Formats: sequence, structure tokens, C-alpha cells
Amino acid sequence: MATEEQVRESLKEVLVAGPMRSLVMLNLVREVKVSKRKVNITLASTALSKEAQDWVRTKTKALVEKLPDVKEVEVEFIEVKPGELNQVSHVIAVMSGKGGVGKSLVSSLMAVALKRQGYEVGILDADITGPTIPKMFGITTRPGGSPTGILPVASKTGIEVISMNLLLPQEDVAIIWRGPLLSKAITQFWQDVVWGRLDYLIVDLPPGTADASLTVLQSIPVSGVVIVFTPQDLTAMIVRKAVSMAKRMNKPVLGVVENMSYLYVPEINKRIELFGKSKAQKMAQVVEAPLLGQLPIDPELAKLCDEGEIESYNSDAFASMAQVLSQILSKTVSAKEGVLPPKSGSASEEQVRKGGK
Repeated sequence: MATEEQVRESLKEVLVAGPMRSLVMLNLVREVKVSKRKVNITLASTALSKEAQDWVRTKTKALVEKLPDVKEVEVEFIEVKPGELNQVSHVIAVMSGKGGVGKSLVSSLMAVALKRQGYEVGILDADITGPTIPKMFGITTRPGGSPTGILPVASKTGIEVISMNLLLPQEDVAIIWRGPLLSKAITQFWQDVVWGRLDYLIVDLPPGTADASLTVLQSIPVSGVVIVFTPQDLTAMIVRKAVSMAKRMNKPVLGVVENMSYLYVPEINKRIELFGKSKAQKMAQVVEAPLLGQLPIDPELAKLCDEGEIESYNSDAFASMAQVLSQILSKTVSAKEGVLPPKSGSASEEQVRKGGK
């Protein structure tokens, strides 16, 4: 006779369109009962249209009926709020303090790095008026859903994404909203989206320390913050404001990333510091947080972002940042909220100290 475990295992093959994740990973399976040759399955109808529910019911029955000694399968749907379905282990907010430093780029690269290590990852694009995440991932599909919830859209490698740009009729439509509306939209991206089971949710914050950032740090259980900066003195001064905000909100700074740190010219094998001498080590000391890495100005990365292929990016600097990020998360966030050990090679102590250089 089939067991409950076998039934749940079979439900991993039922993928929901949009996020392209199984009923199990979306946490839509609420109850499974096995009695003699009959199986009763209760699923959440959250964010599923009537057509989607019918398809899920048919697919579920077809798979479960293949199990040993199963003669009858009943599938029932119940209403559940998205917030009751979501099990996000760690939420990491990425801040910059000012615009133009590559905060969205770092958010995307962090998500790509964690996904490559085998984690379930999502990105919440909280930059409502200037969303760029979908463009970098080449996502144009509108989120699915129903009046009961919203389904995120999966990237090519399975990173779950929600962004205001995916909800607009055209990507170049301006969002002209005051602070309360922006905050409401961010809250809905957290409460009304079916994230399901995620190891990490990366929240890409807008520049500054105003309403949007405050909403995220107050309304979402942020595990820690990553600060992004560039070598200019002006940026360094603004970064201190972002760090001050994080600390006042009792959110640990997990690390700092220096973006546009240098331009490498292979023809002469030389690094050119276009924006001045690197302040990576100094900022790490001031912030009292590890240096996750120094990212160069890379024409190849810019090209991939424009083409929506950021998930194809590889470089020594990115690989080093990915290693150090994994090491830091396993030692800090994981120690406080439940260990998620690195699923690939971890950085050495020397790499952590030097920021992966």
C-alpha cells in the first residue's frame, strides 16, 4: 500500500506554471491522508485560477493513481493566505544609500551565486520606481495568480522574481507614487506573493534611507543587510548613513561589496582605478563587517545584463565573491536562524579576510 511519504514525493512532479515549482516547494500541499486504497489530498488554492486548479487536480490524480494499490484519489482545495504558505529561511536586504552604485547588479549576482550552490532563491525587487531586475534576467512574463495571491516568475535557472516592471503594461511606464503607495506595494510583494519554501530571499532596496527601506526593515523579517558602494569619497559618506540605519533597526550588516572597483585591461595586464583608489578594506573596517568582494567594471557583464543573460556570467571576481558570501552566511545568518551549510566549496579564512582577492 502507498504511504504518505510516497504520495508527497510524487507531488514533487506537479509543477505550477509561472514559478515552475512543484506543489511541495510552493508549500501548497496542506494534508495527505492514506486509508486502505484511497488517498485524500488537500491543496491550497492560493494564487491558482480555476483553470490552474483543474489542471493541478487532473495531474495530481494521474500521478498518485500510479502508486501501488491506489484505487481512488480525491483532491480538495482550500483557501489559505500566502503568508501562511511562505517558509523563507533567510531574507537578505541589499542597500546602497545612494543610486548608481550597482545595488541591483549585486542583488542579482548574489541570487545567481546562491542558486548555483543549490539553494532555493528568490528576488523581491523593492525598487518600485526604478526596477531593473527583470531586464537583467531577461524576464518578460507577467506574474500569474488570482484574487487570492500572486505567483512569482521563474528565471532561466529557477530563481523566483517579483518586480513592479512585470506588472506594468510596458516596461518604460513611470510609477509616479508617493511614499505610502510605494510602501504598500513592497508589503504586498512580501505578504501576497506565494514564495513557498525558499532558503534565501534577496530584497533589492531602492536608494536612500526613506520610506521604502524603512518599510522593508520594519515589515519584513530581514536576517541581515549587504551594503554596496563604489570607491568615490561621496559614496563612502552616504554608505555610513545606510549602515547607521541598519544598525538603528537592529539588522546586522553581513558584509560590504565594492562595485566598479577597477577596470582590468588584459592587453597590458593592468588594473585601472577609474573612480579613485579602492576603499574596500577601509569601508569594511568602518562598517565592522566582512568584505564580500570587489567587482570590476566588466564590459562582458554589462553586455549580459543588457541581453537578459546575467545567469551566464562567470569571472574570477564573481567566483571569489560567491565563495566568501557562502562562508559569511553559513557563519552569521545561519548561526542565528538555523544552519544552511554551503552546498559547494566554501571560502578560506584568508579569502574572507581579504574579500576574495
